[in-house]
Amino acid sequence: MQVPEQAAAESAARELGAFLERRREQIAQRWADAPLFRTVFTVSRDEAMEACRTVVDALSEAASSGRLESIAAPGFGSVREQLGRMAASRARRGFTPAQIADEAAGLRVEAADLLRGEVQGLPDQEAREVLLALTVLMGTLRLVIMETTVNAGEELIARQQQQLLEVATPVINLWEGIIAVPLIGTLDSARSQVVMESLLQAIVEQRARYAILDITGVPTVDSLVAQHLMKTVAAARLMGAECIVSGIRPAIAQTIVHLGIDLSSVLTRSSLADALAYALTQQGIEVSRSAAGVSPR
Repeated sequence: MQVPEQAAAESAARELGAFLERRREQIAQRWADAPLFRTVFTVSRDEAMEACRTVVDALSEAASSGRLESIAAPGFGSVREQLGRMAASRARRGFTPAQIADEAAGLRVEAADLLRGEVQGLPDQEAREVLLALTVLMGTLRLVIMETTVNAGEELIARQQQQLLEVATPVINLWEGIIAVPLIGTLDSARSQVVMESLLQAIVEQRARYAILDITGVPTVDSLVAQHLMKTVAAARLMGAECIVSGIRPAIAQTIVHLGIDLSSVLTRSSLADALAYALTQQGIEVSRSAAGVSPR
């Protein structure tokens, strides 16, 4: 059996849902000029209007379900992608999640003005219940927009991190059949995975027979980094390329010995030039030494 307060709240939610459905066009007309919609959909006002209608429909569905306070309410799922695009666009313009949420909160004013005109004929208590229901629902919309804003920001950061990893791990075509990856900076699991993927892809594309991993610029090597290097060497062999690790400095060599890491199965050279000379020689290219370095002939 429902208590009077619960019954009143459910009745107000249904009344709100009906109002949103009934006044869909008028609300959309007002919201289309709001910053949250206007600055995102710049092709035409009709595009902003259509976006507004979609959001109003979502709110109407959420209200009719009675789940005014739930961000998982029916309706919100269908507009999350759209709200995410809107929030991401505002974020790219320099707006913080709090500012974007405030813009969303401003939408309530326009809808409330229309709602007040419709509830004038209702008893005061019922009118207050419906207006309260609108406030709660718009608060939930604000939370949904904040959630999508944060998620969009996290996805952007993740993409940028991936792009930085790829840029920081170039694959260089040194000679026909010979590629190299000069590593600079700290190696972690994520970057090691990018190194492996980039190297294997380059082996296929360049039909490389020799792949050089130069770690001259890697400050430290621990057991995890060594394991990643060995996995990369093994994967390159499976792809038909011989992998050479170059640039192992004395301090790193001592660390590897102290850690008890066995690199006996890995072909190593002291420098990138030595690794290149080895790969060229293996391909029958005569290499001479000069003041400028390795010179194939």
